[in-house]
Amino acid sequence: MKTLISNAILADGTGTDRRPADVLLDGEVIAVVAGAGSLTASGTGAERTIDATGLVLSPGFIDMHAHSDLQLLVNKDHYAKLSQGVTTELLGQDGLSYAPVDDATLAGVREKIAGWNDNPQDFDWDWRTVGEYLDRLDASENGKRIATNAAYLVPQGTVRALVMGFAEGDPTPEQQERMQDLVRTAMEEGAVGMSSGLTYTPGMYARTEELAGLCRTVGELGGFYAPHHRSYGKGALGAYAEMIGLSRDTGCALHLSHATMNFAENKGRAGELLELIDAALDDGADITLDTYPYLPGATTLAAILPSWSSSGGTEATLTRLADPATLARIRESVEIYGSDGCHGVVAEWHTLEISGVQNPALAGHVGKTIAAIAAESNAEPFNVFVRILQEDRLGTGILQHVGHEENVQAIMVHRTHTGGSDGLLVGAKPHPRAWGTFPRYLGHYSRDLGLLTLEEMVHHLSGRPAKRLKLDRRGSSAKATRPTSSSSIRAPSVTKPPLKPPASQPLASITCSSTGRQRSTAGSHRRPCRPRPAPQPRRTHPSRKYGIA
Repeated sequence: MKTLISNAILADGTGTDRRPADVLLDGEVIAVVAGAGSLTASGTGAERTIDATGLVLSPGFIDMHAHSDLQLLVNKDHYAKLSQGVTTELLGQDGLSYAPVDDATLAGVREKIAGWNDNPQDFDWDWRTVGEYLDRLDASENGKRIATNAAYLVPQGTVRALVMGFAEGDPTPEQQERMQDLVRTAMEEGAVGMSSGLTYTPGMYARTEELAGLCRTVGELGGFYAPHHRSYGKGALGAYAEMIGLSRDTGCALHLSHATMNFAENKGRAGELLELIDAALDDGADITLDTYPYLPGATTLAAILPSWSSSGGTEATLTRLADPATLARIRESVEIYGSDGCHGVVAEWHTLEISGVQNPALAGHVGKTIAAIAAESNAEPFNVFVRILQEDRLGTGILQHVGHEENVQAIMVHRTHTGGSDGLLVGAKPHPRAWGTFPRYLGHYSRDLGLLTLEEMVHHLSGRPAKRLKLDRRGSSAKATRPTSSSSIRAPSVTKPPLKPPASQPLASITCSSTGRQRSTAGSHRRPCRPRPAPQPRRTHPSRKYGIA
């Protein structure tokens, strides 16, 4: 079907000035981009016309840090992202997702990240490899395809669990080779790079040398490394430096996940991080990053534990939590010295808010901090922390109130910045970034604060991430894109234009598209996609000076 969007103000994703335009869509393809008023329904054969007078037309937005790995399959409407204008999501984040796996690894991962994605028992987990998972995303179920385009990062923690289990320890040479082979196979099957979660077990057990071997494989295949690095709190700059050094030493491109500077010791220190990144860029490094436009973070309550106490998976962890001597060691780490799971920072119980639980008996805790629950029950916060972990089998989701507005703003305007929601879509009170990241970028930070122009912000959310993903047919609506037999361009979204309207004027949006996927072409030597008949698409696999606001 042909759709004519007339009299729009086009912010085309390149960062250039907006301009009046008519755009003709032919199915999922941008067929014509012309001056406003130059196209008519009769002249183009359009069966549908959208009058976009007073609205801004932009490319669909790309969520560079999405946790929709299950939601795309169990919730085909996926309003959380479509309502924001998101049309492409990067999955497989933080080193933990559902492929590649065997039966035992899948069971362990499902339990481990239940607080991120839930753990449905009646769901058909019918894949084991990355290729099979991507095929499942591609499949139509009950006449419906997944709602957004999807690209996938092979998760380093899952790969480690598949080869070494969930316990601590260094890999043997044979295990290291096996992990690198799994990463290579995953990328040949369609992954665009590799992620790590280096404050989550078992990925955090990897030393730098282990990660370097995996990054070399990723770099050889033209992909990029997207780490959740070892600390966003104590020693954060050193953790960032480790990742930048990995990129330099292995030749693997780097994308820093939810690049923040959190906790009290990092207040006002974003400039130090950006100086570190700029120095690497000036030396020729290939670095991008993503952030979410909120102050709290989100994770699982179990992530606060020291890594040694989580070795071996859920049952081993629960056994330790039931042992008084071991609990004393855990308490010392969490409340006195600062556990590695809590970014080297002593847990502040008033900052840890329950956002979701697996056990319905704990539902009354949602929306309350550990400190508040402890006060209500006249108990010590640490004991409340342990009780909830036990009764919820480590499946509790939390918000962690540790961010700083000046850091968020400084990183947001950097030349490497892209948008990533890091949104967890489950729980009774999920983080608002799951539903609000992209409107908040456009409405609060661009329109209301003027931190970036609308054109610049659209570029951060579309054109720049598309370049990182090597999707040359996405991220820009500057000109028509002719279809091929194997890929298609996602239809755009439309958003309200003014930078500085009255405070009461909302940033509206219109989504007028169906879905389509395009496999990344990150490496020219990658095996080609299996051919599909047209028009069925394939899956997706200047600089402003920063400062402290």
